[in-house]
Amino acid sequence: MSVGFSGTADPIPDHVEPIKENGTISLPYLGEVRAVGRTAGELQNDIYNLYVPKYYVRLTVTVSSPQRVFYVGGEVKQPGRQLYIGETSVTKAIQAAGDFTDFANRAKVWLIRSNGERIKVNCTKALQDPSLDPPVYPGDQIQVPRRLF
Repeated sequence: MSVGFSGTADPIPDHVEPIKENGTISLPYLGEVRAVGRTAGELQNDIYNLYVPKYYVRLTVTVSSPQRVFYVGGEVKQPGRQLYIGETSVTKAIQAAGDFTDFANRAKVWLIRSNGERIKVNCTKALQDPSLDPPVYPGDQIQVPRRLF
């Protein structure tokens, strides 16, 4: 997440920080500000209202976030990078990648977290019981292996 400031007599450096696990970013003078679940425009307005008029008379706030993606590979019809646009699960991510090929092993799909954690997902069971369908986050990879004949 990048927060840019302009329109002040004394320049304020831009603030670049990923959203923390607790859903916040830390800004000068303000401390933690809730960022998760808000659009860039909503967050811009919130930050502006927290700074003006308490700290600044005039201020322009610009919030932008890099594109967030996850990856789906292996036996899916359209492997590659997928844009993360909100909450999704392994089975939904596979559907976004064109669904399984005829050769996919649906019972041994791997979700590989950006921190290296590996989770085996049985998509056949996950479609019947959503509690078995783990969430997918930006930076995650889903690998669908080929089944043995």
